[in-house]
Amino acid sequence: MVSMASSTFFLSFIFIFLVLCLTVAAKKTYIVHMKHQDKPLSFETHHDWYSSSLQSLSATPSESLLYSYNTAFNGFAASLDAEQAEALSKSDSVLGVYEDSVYDLHTTRTPQFLGLDSEFGLWAGHNTQKLEQASRDVIIGVLDTGVWPESKSFDDSGLPAVPSKWRGECESAPDFNPKLCNKKLIGARSFSKGYHMATGGGGISKKGRQIESPRDRDGHGTHTASTAAGSHVSNASFLGYASGTARGMATHARIAAYKVCWETGCFGSDILAGMDRAIEDGVDVLSMSLGGGSGPYYRDTIAIGAFTAMEKGIFVSCSAGNSGPTKASLANVAPWIMTVGAGTLDRDFPAYAVLGNKIRYNGVSLYSGRGMGRKPVGLVYSKDNSSSNLCLTGSLDPALVRGKVVLCDRGTNARVEKGAVVRDAGGIGMILANTPVSGEELVADSHLLPAVAVGRKVGDLIRQYARSDPNPTATLVFGGTVLNVKPSPVVAAFSSRGPNMVTPQILKPDVIGPGVNILAGWSEAIGPTGLAKDTRKTMFNIMSGTSMSCPHISGLAALIKAAHPEWSPSAIKSALMTTAYTQDNTNSSLHDAADGSLSTPWAHGSGHVDPQKALSPGLVYDISTEEYITFLCSLGYTVDHVKTIVKRPNITCSRKFNDPGELNYPSFSVLFGDRRVVRYTRELTNVGPARSTYKVTVNGPSTVGISVRPRALTFRSVGEKKRYTVTFAAKRGTSPMAKPEFGSIVWGNARTQVKSPVSFSWTLLSD
Repeated sequence: MVSMASSTFFLSFIFIFLVLCLTVAAKKTYIVHMKHQDKPLSFETHHDWYSSSLQSLSATPSESLLYSYNTAFNGFAASLDAEQAEALSKSDSVLGVYEDSVYDLHTTRTPQFLGLDSEFGLWAGHNTQKLEQASRDVIIGVLDTGVWPESKSFDDSGLPAVPSKWRGECESAPDFNPKLCNKKLIGARSFSKGYHMATGGGGISKKGRQIESPRDRDGHGTHTASTAAGSHVSNASFLGYASGTARGMATHARIAAYKVCWETGCFGSDILAGMDRAIEDGVDVLSMSLGGGSGPYYRDTIAIGAFTAMEKGIFVSCSAGNSGPTKASLANVAPWIMTVGAGTLDRDFPAYAVLGNKIRYNGVSLYSGRGMGRKPVGLVYSKDNSSSNLCLTGSLDPALVRGKVVLCDRGTNARVEKGAVVRDAGGIGMILANTPVSGEELVADSHLLPAVAVGRKVGDLIRQYARSDPNPTATLVFGGTVLNVKPSPVVAAFSSRGPNMVTPQILKPDVIGPGVNILAGWSEAIGPTGLAKDTRKTMFNIMSGTSMSCPHISGLAALIKAAHPEWSPSAIKSALMTTAYTQDNTNSSLHDAADGSLSTPWAHGSGHVDPQKALSPGLVYDISTEEYITFLCSLGYTVDHVKTIVKRPNITCSRKFNDPGELNYPSFSVLFGDRRVVRYTRELTNVGPARSTYKVTVNGPSTVGISVRPRALTFRSVGEKKRYTVTFAAKRGTSPMAKPEFGSIVWGNARTQVKSPVSFSWTLLSD
């Protein structure tokens, strides 16, 4: 029998225990923005000051403090509960306290497609030997899932000693020997404290979980790093597909890998720590194929870190996101970041579905196992719109699908997962049919069973056949690798679209690059589909996403930096944008894979990159740090918000633009709103020959009048700057709900065309 006193004590103990559990569970990672200049002299370092700031809030400040940021950011990341975060935010030395955010990864033919097949041989007008040597001094920092150092893409044969400016290192870990780094892969680090905190402190080093290490057990980081700057690897292929020599864009540049992404995503606190370290280590280019939702720049971890990088002369390239074709779906839209969308290559992997009615439909596939043979088998597709149509886990009845081909709708779960569901239920093949959301875009996958992906229109015809024929059958046939596909490039349906909802007056994305069915290096810790049941091992994999297009531009930026080491990041960005092309290999305007219609700058930005032309752009739109500060002061932010991004104590915002679109950007986004006339002045810098004259050509819709003054610019010397003013006037009577329109402004002569796209909107999201 238990006494009343002991019962009360027991209940009190339980209550205290539950409170303690709740307190522990309530702790989250917060990023704290500090007024850098407020550090008291009594503290030797900012780290000491941050620890002291936490002293009054926590019994164990050393455990609470996760990261002290020194370069990319003024402040720290800490493990706090809501009350502690609130208390910190009231300090006069604190600019802001924000909960850690989670970012997602934006998941051999490309050099030829981009005209780089003979390395520097086609770069007319430049000493190729000097350019090759110069590129050896360029370091690309890749923030991703780490690196598989044994990949042949990181072979350092023929490379000289590591550049003396390099201050980074290779981390030691149970599965990563620092000696695996070399003169190609010169750095490898990992940042996991944010991930560790978000998974209750048990995310790493537990059995079956990830080891705290730079080693890539996902594949994504190895793929992006080798795309940017992988060495030549002959006889490369993915299970027989896309065979040839694999290589990155800048084959002589160095790579530094920063692992900031883990099983559950990429945490802002870890990304910021990786950026902080990469800037201090001495990288020249930062490549980040990851992102989250868009928001104010002072709340955007990547934008804040990228501002410091830009200020220190580091080019920052980020993926636009894979949320297309939905409008206003972009990530990483800060104007000091190169925002990269995705297009197709002129290479395809055809496969065919032959139905019992003798009609053969075209699709794509990377299936590499034994085929089905030529004998037709039953085709299964539900008569109603049940979950089995999506081939979700556990949705298929083995009695119905065993020994048959299953028609699966695209959507909800991963494409390769659908194939695994079909296989596990006893099916021997799959037709993966697009729905209206994915349109006509075809992405090839290395399925675990014979499988063919088809577009929406073909998918609808196969659905109709499967539902109407009393005995539907199908055979799947695989066609290998086909080159010189037309039309190409085509804008990928998944590539995120404008308008830019953070700053509508800045046109985003900036450019598109190859992002569909890209062959690059892979981690041998995981199968090519990423599924646990995929036991295949491969040194290369074929992937699609703006994650793949981003490192193409990072590598190209490295080559341009090698050729023009004195250029600023904005000059390099301008060169890539104003020389981009907007016609495919059939001399037609670029098309959109989502519905086959003509693409617009909201999908392709300035167009598809052309590295040969970008090396000699003639003129560039340069932007100083001070001009970016003026831009930020024009956004309605408080001075403290601007200080968060700029990290300078003396910001007053005494200078502002009347309109954020006055930034000297290489493209134009005109938002009329309640105005009928919008006027912008731009400044061009001559990086081409002296005594060059350029004349302007404008193209626009009938609803807008465009005038440029002056209409010709003559540059007497290299480096000379000239200004021009362009006036956009909406024609009277144009409906405020009119559809967005597009045009261009081109400065050209017999040698060079310097082209800027223009978008016109009357309201922020008019259809």
